[in-house]
Amino acid sequence: MPNPPSMNRRRHPLAEPRQQRALLASAVGGTFFHDTLAAHGLGPLRANGIATLQVNLGKTCNQTCRHCHVDAGPDRREQMDRETMQLCLDALATASIRVLDITGGAPEMNPHFRWFVAAARALGVHVIDRCNLTILLAPGFQDLPEFMAQHRVEIVASLPCYLPHNTDAQRGDGVFDRSIEALRRLNALGYGHSGSGLLLTLVYNPIGPSLPPDQATLEAAYRHHLMSSYGIIFNRLYTLTNMPISRFLEELVRERRLADYMQVLIDAFNPVTVSGLMCRSMLSVGWDGRLFDCDFNQMLDLPLAEGWPRHIREFSAARLGERLVMVGPHCFGCTAGAGSSCQGSVAPRSESVAIDPLPPR
Repeated sequence: MPNPPSMNRRRHPLAEPRQQRALLASAVGGTFFHDTLAAHGLGPLRANGIATLQVNLGKTCNQTCRHCHVDAGPDRREQMDRETMQLCLDALATASIRVLDITGGAPEMNPHFRWFVAAARALGVHVIDRCNLTILLAPGFQDLPEFMAQHRVEIVASLPCYLPHNTDAQRGDGVFDRSIEALRRLNALGYGHSGSGLLLTLVYNPIGPSLPPDQATLEAAYRHHLMSSYGIIFNRLYTLTNMPISRFLEELVRERRLADYMQVLIDAFNPVTVSGLMCRSMLSVGWDGRLFDCDFNQMLDLPLAEGWPRHIREFSAARLGERLVMVGPHCFGCTAGAGSSCQGSVAPRSESVAIDPLPPR
């Protein structure tokens, strides 16, 4: 079955970030994230350094997933050029940032991906590739697992569920089987094996409008099912909350569940998560070199606050490491329950809160 067109290709009104921001603001009424922080003595939100540079290499992808906050797909053509990548490498070198987190789209589809990875590794930087797994089986990309292993790249791989039906419902027909094949190839190279140094992290996100279960409990379930059914091993599991952005926002609007979902996020606000929010230690770089506090702000076209450098060519670790973080209604997604970040849940297990999922329709 061919990939459906992106929202951008369909010219959907919500392909415009400004429309998304307006809709989210109306969905929460008068509940503002910065007021919630202030009520807990936690605002305003500021960065406390830059430990990770997250770089979006473009919106081109071999899949069109129903939850994608990037609205990525085969029909998207936005790609970071090599000059902008070099500016990112310069920032890594001058600021002694130790982690490069590469994302997309399918970042591997950028023609300069391999050069970028090799150059970053030559700087001694730990490289993370956020991989959808199926790209590793696509023509022209089938030697990527060996390339990743050679350069000791950590693979953070999307696998929304250990059950085929649930994964295919979110990512497309046949995606689960192809993902299992890709995972077996990675395991054969040493990925996921203790002591190999080749880290394989899996990523779970809910199928619909509910928050993830406890990360440790779900990781144990993944380990059992993937090993017993497919002989697959991995190092760790991250649980992520579906952000009400782009395609998932479109789905919530279509099903008339946006207000309900936003209320779930607001009611589950957990102040313990704020200290570990990724925007406090990460800087996000868009495919065009513009700077953002996080990948979600990037997709909502919510740039850095006035007065701070806004493009990678203006990079200053000292200034950006203490910047004021721009917030909005979507930030309730990162602070709900055990919290959500690119590194999984934020709050310690004992400090998370119980979540009641939305009832089925």
